[in-house]
Amino acid sequence: MKRSRMLRGLTRHFLLTLQLNFRSAQAIVYGYLVPIFFLLAFGSIFRGDSPLLLHEMGQLLTISILGGACFGLPTGLVAERERGVWRRYRLLPVPTGSLLASTLLVRLIIVASAALLQIALARITYGTPLPLNPAQAFVAFLFVAFAFLGLGLLVAALADDVPAVQALGQCLFLPMIMIGGVGVPLVVLPAWAQKVAGFMPGRYAVEILQRSFSDPQGLSGTGFALLALAIIGAAAGFVGLKLFRWDAGRHVSRGARLWVGIALGAWIAVGIAAAITGRLEPVASADTAYAAITAAEIDQITYDDLPGDNELATRLAPPFEKAPGAAEPMSGFIAKLETWPPGRVTDQVQMARNLLSVAAIADITADLKEAEIARAIFDQLKTRATPDQLQRILAWIILHPDEGDVIRKAPELGLRRHPPEALIRERSVLYAKKFLGRLIGKIPD
Repeated sequence: MKRSRMLRGLTRHFLLTLQLNFRSAQAIVYGYLVPIFFLLAFGSIFRGDSPLLLHEMGQLLTISILGGACFGLPTGLVAERERGVWRRYRLLPVPTGSLLASTLLVRLIIVASAALLQIALARITYGTPLPLNPAQAFVAFLFVAFAFLGLGLLVAALADDVPAVQALGQCLFLPMIMIGGVGVPLVVLPAWAQKVAGFMPGRYAVEILQRSFSDPQGLSGTGFALLALAIIGAAAGFVGLKLFRWDAGRHVSRGARLWVGIALGAWIAVGIAAAITGRLEPVASADTAYAAITAAEIDQITYDDLPGDNELATRLAPPFEKAPGAAEPMSGFIAKLETWPPGRVTDQVQMARNLLSVAAIADITADLKEAEIARAIFDQLKTRATPDQLQRILAWIILHPDEGDVIRKAPELGLRRHPPEALIRERSVLYAKKFLGRLIGKIPD
């Protein structure tokens, strides 16, 4: 009976805490309005990407979890402590640790609902695809939430009042936003900032959330990032529990503050381990990395596996100038292609992948003009980059077939069917080889 009454009491505390959080203006702002603000801001900044916000969802979800855990949680805990709530909790015939666990569970639910809201709004507002790996996205969310809730508990233990929560929270929030790979993409940060980001949990949070959202391989190969978040969260949570105060009149002693070194030591240990294992090397985007392709790498590409231009797969029409009148029926398609947004993204490699996807879709779906569409795509690519750039871009796509994204349908161009992604990638590489071979003179045109 005693256990059942205790469970009923904890359930009542859980429901009451959840209700009070939804009545709190600060909880609503940090939990929901801040993530929505960043969603709209990112939508304006990255409006040239396609699909829109697909590559920024890891950052947006990290911001959502960071705000709810490192601001919302400690703000609520400290405000309740100032009102004497936690001092009275200690008089209840239930373990106070259970009450704290109930509070953390409430915050986890709020953070999860904010993340789901952000995903739904991105889908409705910008057409952002849903996560490729929903189950793995949930696992990634739990690891990120564990790390940031641990940090939030530590902030609550150190802060004497709510204004102090804001100050300490900003000490975590701003560095991760500015140089931690959370607000500013890691690839555009200078080399020194990328190395500093390796000491921060935000970098690893963005990595696993983005991988689970848009990478077909999901969380494969992210063991270090998962372990880093677990270590940082466990260290911060342990110190937060050690220093947790139930009474507003009690302050953290100077000796007790030495425990904070354990939490900071976890960050330092993760960063050192990342440096030793070579994970702090500067990251380059594919848009700039393709320039590192060498002539030797291009020469090593073979063309023996290519189907003929008139066979069933990867058909390719002769140059339009060699077939008088052939381009005229394609004039409408070419006009649309010239202004097609995915073909105008600033990332040169992604631009090429998008255009190659169009040729692949037409080929796979046996469009009546598939050969002419492929030729139009080749002509467009030649106008979007110099010959040397295009050679390196096509070589990069051939050598890295599983990177980047592909377009699965293009209704704006009259291609409404959506073949499997794996097949589009395969045909895109074959077309890339046909185009590259012609550029370097290994395949007659």
